[in-house]
Amino acid sequence: MTHIGYTMMTEQAGPRDLVQHVVAAEQAGFDFSVTSDHYFPWLEEQGHAPYAWSVLGAAAQATSTIPLMTYVTCPTTRYHPAVVAQKAATTQLLAEGRFRLGLGSGENLNEHVVGGGWPAAHVRLEMLEEAVEIIRALFDGKNVNHHGPHFDVENARLFDLPDEPTPIGIAVSGERSCALAGRLADLVIATEPKAELVDSFERHGGSGRPKVGQLPVCYDPDRDAAVRRAHEQFRWSLGGWPVNSELPGPTGFDTATRHIRPEDVAESIPCGDDVDTFVEAVRPYVTAGFTETALVQIGGDHQLPFLDWAEKKLLPALKDL
Repeated sequence: MTHIGYTMMTEQAGPRDLVQHVVAAEQAGFDFSVTSDHYFPWLEEQGHAPYAWSVLGAAAQATSTIPLMTYVTCPTTRYHPAVVAQKAATTQLLAEGRFRLGLGSGENLNEHVVGGGWPAAHVRLEMLEEAVEIIRALFDGKNVNHHGPHFDVENARLFDLPDEPTPIGIAVSGERSCALAGRLADLVIATEPKAELVDSFERHGGSGRPKVGQLPVCYDPDRDAAVRRAHEQFRWSLGGWPVNSELPGPTGFDTATRHIRPEDVAESIPCGDDVDTFVEAVRPYVTAGFTETALVQIGGDHQLPFLDWAEKKLLPALKDL
């Protein structure tokens, strides 16, 4: 059985709404929640991008049982890893042990804003590995002085730490990132239900650790309206990671996805209100070996109806997977 999560999608709702939504998700019975961490939305139509860490702090206080996680934070460009360690530890304290730190190598969409350029993919993974090592040392309460190929840390120490180090997840898309996650992560994160990612993670040392996937869905009693909304706001997701990680802004995503039709989106994203269709969309994650699957309800104004429907119909059906 896979645990089913709820996604606070910062690209499609403002901060107060996001907190309201995760409170409702907790009440609806979702097993966990995740939060995106962006400076830009992928498309102008999504319309939002509040600071995820402020949202997490508020969510930690507004909820009491639902686990929280970043999905994912890039600790290399827009944020220095020493700063990521501090805010993750603080969030864990506010959440009273319910927080996990999801990390990834980032997207140009968000990281370009600090003006440092956008490194090649292999360099980004090198930076991620070094960042994780710094974060783990700070989580262990060490006084850290570090002078590496990508980062310098001068006399850093975290004074407010949880009793146990915050679990770290690493997002993967191929063999090299799976090897990194297998060595350094407490859990693995992916956005595609590929068994080869799970197998590679386990082969490199991740056996027995949580595997967290994510699936966009678009609930609406009017299926045509759901398809239109999914196309308007989530057509970017059909571009694939190698393309999506390189595009510098919403205009680029809009241009790159102009050829994608509503029916193309509907083939990969479950739309409407047929429970069986949604269940069958989750099934590949279970089959591939994922232990957790976070759902993204597309459309910031459509979260509460989705959560009500999920509580009454979808979550009970997913318990049979």
